[in-house]
Amino acid sequence: MSKKIAILGGGNLGIAMAEGLVNSGFIHPGHLIVTRRNVAALQSLEQTGVLISNNNAEAVQYADWIILAVKPFQVKEVLDEVRPYLDVKRHALISVVTGVWIEDLRKLTQPSLALFRAMPNTAIAIQESMTCICSDAADAEQEAYVTALFDQLGRSVLIEEKLMDAATVLGACGTAYAMRYIRANIQGGIEIGFSAKVASLIAAQTVKGAAELLLQKNTHPEQEIDKVTTPKGCTIAGLNEMEHQGFSSSLIKGIVTSYKKIVNDM
Repeated sequence: MSKKIAILGGGNLGIAMAEGLVNSGFIHPGHLIVTRRNVAALQSLEQTGVLISNNNAEAVQYADWIILAVKPFQVKEVLDEVRPYLDVKRHALISVVTGVWIEDLRKLTQPSLALFRAMPNTAIAIQESMTCICSDAADAEQEAYVTALFDQLGRSVLIEEKLMDAATVLGACGTAYAMRYIRANIQGGIEIGFSAKVASLIAAQTVKGAAELLLQKNTHPEQEIDKVTTPKGCTIAGLNEMEHQGFSSSLIKGIVTSYKKIVNDM
């Protein structure tokens, strides 16, 4: 029998997850329920066969897996509401709420309930997220299920919770870093003769292709760089100039600065 899933919180993230899970065939629409106070905002999901509700307790009683996708300030209210209906023998909970640690979830749920904390990035909207996952009181079968679930929405990796802040920088802030590189690439493309539209296409597709080379071939970036750098060629000339200007150093410093900001603000 297939598992039933309740997504508590039908905002942008909750809707993106629901659409991705249904579109990928991971779950039958009738085995998925999404909650939101204003259910009218979920009509597009309902038209696909997904169940919708404004009753979180009802959704939890229907489902086997609960995905918590509300705002951080709503977590306590929602978990207080559904806690009486949580069955540790049946249920497992996945939180995609930013900044809420498993320790916080444990205090608001049950002592032995299987808990997961997952951090997707904005590319989940197109099923291309990089999602980092950690767990507590979960068995291997449950971990495999959660990994399979997020693999429908991009790629996933299991990590220790102590690395979640670092994962936020690399996987979530990293989207902005990549966008800034692409923007600079576009600006350079315009300066050497392309229109903004064509430069945007070339820059974005080139970055996408470069990433896929690493993911599909499991190679190191330097191996792929070596393939396009020839002696006295234009590629190595450009790379060396970027390094002289501090390209790698500034990126590394930016990552470390973002990490320190998260840690120091806790």
